[in-house]
Amino acid sequence: MVGPSRPQIVLFGSSIVQMSFGHGGWGAILSEVYARKADIILRGYYGWNSTRALEVVDQVFPKDAEVQPSLVVVYFGGNDSMAPHPSGLGPHVPLSEYVDNMKKIAIHLQSLSDTTRIIFLSCPPVDEAKLRQNQSPYLSEVIRTNELCKTYSDACVELCQELGLEVVDLFSTLQKADDWETVCFTDGIHLSAQGSKLVAAEILRVIKEAEWTPSLHWKSMPTEFSEDSPYDLVSADGKNTVNSSEWTYFWEEQWD
Repeated sequence: MVGPSRPQIVLFGSSIVQMSFGHGGWGAILSEVYARKADIILRGYYGWNSTRALEVVDQVFPKDAEVQPSLVVVYFGGNDSMAPHPSGLGPHVPLSEYVDNMKKIAIHLQSLSDTTRIIFLSCPPVDEAKLRQNQSPYLSEVIRTNELCKTYSDACVELCQELGLEVVDLFSTLQKADDWETVCFTDGIHLSAQGSKLVAAEILRVIKEAEWTPSLHWKSMPTEFSEDSPYDLVSADGKNTVNSSEWTYFWEEQWD
């Protein structure tokens, strides 16, 4: 453990989480936005469904941990929503079981501390045509349809409303983009840089608008080691130094 201690924001989910630091991913965006304010911790597991997540949630988030996360962003549902394989194997989880799994995950996270906040991400859409083109010769046919994705997304949103949790409706969010099937994905499922920008923007919006005490909006959080120093860059007049701890000019996009 390195210091000073910072609030922890944990990203917990399947491949959209595991891959969120690549391709200009939304995890990388959050890390940039929260630099010197909070630690973004990745717990992403490619191919996982909510059943598998539930099996290990108490290991990923032990109740007796000395420090509990300030925020957990949870995404499962894409793999759950795949059509069932005739063998009974594979990641498909029936809708009612998926909802029950996500509810149990939420209850566990709520039990960690009085100040652990939660945001669920619902199941996003897919580019069905691209998926058909990209079928792997090493895997059985993967059947993902937007009809199934919407059903699981709606169920996740409804559960969050029932539990009073914050949620980002990814199914609707990604489809706001023009030509969303083309611009939001790298392979029809996983997010491109443009898709990740939409996800990051919605997460940041939810955090900003949430009535949490303390606020987890990045502008409301203290910046580590932000005091003025004679070792800062020297101003143009040569008489003072300029504190650069709050500079964001180098961001590709200025986030709110």
